[in-house]
Amino acid sequence: MPAAFHPAVAQWFARTFAAPTPAQSAAWPAIAAQRHVLIAAPTGSGKTLAAFLAAIDELVRTGVTAGALPDETLVVYVSPLKALSNDIQRNLEAPLAGIRGQLAALGLPEIEIRTFVRTGDTPQHERARSAKRPPHIVVTTPESLYILLGSESGRRMLASTRTVIVDEIHAMVGSKRGVHLALSLERLESLAGRRLTRVGLSATQKPVEEVARFLVGTRNLLADGAADCTIIDSGHVRERDLQLEIPASPLEAVMSGEVWTQIYDRLAELVSEHRTTLVFVNTRRQAERIARHLSERLGEQHVTAHHGSMAKESRLAAESRLKRGELRALVATASLELGIDIGEVNLVCQLGSPRSIAALLQRVGRSGHSVGGTPKGRLFPLSRDDLVECAALLAAVRRGELDRVAVPAKPLDVLSQQIVAEVAAREWDEAGLYELLRGAYPCRDLERAEFDEVVRMLAEGYSTRRGRHGALVHHDGVNHRVKGRRGARLTALTSGGTIPDNADYQVILEPQAQFIGTVNEDFAVESLQGDVFQLGNVSYRILRVEQGRIRVEDARGEPPSIPFWL
Repeated sequence: MPAAFHPAVAQWFARTFAAPTPAQSAAWPAIAAQRHVLIAAPTGSGKTLAAFLAAIDELVRTGVTAGALPDETLVVYVSPLKALSNDIQRNLEAPLAGIRGQLAALGLPEIEIRTFVRTGDTPQHERARSAKRPPHIVVTTPESLYILLGSESGRRMLASTRTVIVDEIHAMVGSKRGVHLALSLERLESLAGRRLTRVGLSATQKPVEEVARFLVGTRNLLADGAADCTIIDSGHVRERDLQLEIPASPLEAVMSGEVWTQIYDRLAELVSEHRTTLVFVNTRRQAERIARHLSERLGEQHVTAHHGSMAKESRLAAESRLKRGELRALVATASLELGIDIGEVNLVCQLGSPRSIAALLQRVGRSGHSVGGTPKGRLFPLSRDDLVECAALLAAVRRGELDRVAVPAKPLDVLSQQIVAEVAAREWDEAGLYELLRGAYPCRDLERAEFDEVVRMLAEGYSTRRGRHGALVHHDGVNHRVKGRRGARLTALTSGGTIPDNADYQVILEPQAQFIGTVNEDFAVESLQGDVFQLGNVSYRILRVEQGRIRVEDARGEPPSIPFWL
């Protein structure tokens, strides 16, 4: 443990863990020195604790010195998944409680460190409470951070931020979602009026130097173009137990019923041989289908599904059941790919090609998810093309290769969203706004002429046969000022982000009037009263289809009468 840690923090860690991991030992001094830090280490290396414990130590020291912490938000943690955000808050409870106990043992006053999860699932009453009494640690997603930066209460809360932690950064850096986040980080630093300590966490990335530049932004690049950042690269090479599972019948371009039966039987056999198994699939439809067939072989009480169309409560219940050892198998989409704590998983099965080396390593890494653990994975190709891809992926993993990350360059649609959101929050001069946007690494090459054209488009709107519409900002060309028009803030908050909207119908369980998930609009429109379908490996009978809602009742295990929804 670094000698600089407060005794209460050091004693809690020493009582809980045998020793720091190499990633933790290297990260703590750098974070304490307020250096930007990127931790690239395998799954189960203690990266999250490496980032959080240094931040918590600073909070403890501040609180002990002052007698109590100020009612200010000091740490912002950003993760790509809502489920991961909820999981992080749960996992913070134990160290915070343990450190409070050590403070009491040392005769020091109790320091209350408040945490708050702000995602799309956060109830309104909790949001209102956080606005009245700001949490010290905010756990959020890129989209919710963008919304907080656009609201008056959110800006008041975030203005005191000192440290920002970006988890699973590799999952965002190569997409427009990552560009959106990079711009939000620049806006957050501008709002705080100080240099923020940025800490990035990732299990799989290449080249690591490019990800570091993405994390710290253009203003933190050295003369040679390298990031002014401490890079802790523990490598991704790790002992793994990986094998291909090929059915007895030949694979074709399209799966036959005979091959599916062989795969279901082999899956059931593997699940029976292990205490807990996580089965990854590439679509929600497959998750429901596989869960159904495994239930028939293993029993409904031992298998369930997990995907984004299920209600938050249903997803959390599935995670808790797996963690408690009540489930033998959980069939999931990418909703469980990242570092959510689901307890000990003995085996990971992947149906179909995961499409990338990073996704394969991340998913298989959910087993043996502990320091020194050995991940165990089985790949099931579903076609001849899948077989070639899976074989190539396994060969790449054995050679120690990784996917190369490419950062999207200055996407103007994302830029437009962030401009509207920022000028709706406060007025800017053109030059200052331009420099703010160029601070995000993906927008480092944004030309002034491109910026001017985007501002002009946002100020003038677009032409229709009934005139011009869609003007969202006021542009003062004489004084070179930009500010939001009436309604710009609402437009920015309701239309932001890069994740496309789905026309989904809510599924309401009667007579409890309980929201249990969503289904695709096409499925809802084509369904009839009395049809039975499956959601979360539970059968429901449709009572009636309303505008935006399907009302259902429990079908008590009756097999689905219609195809799986998309």
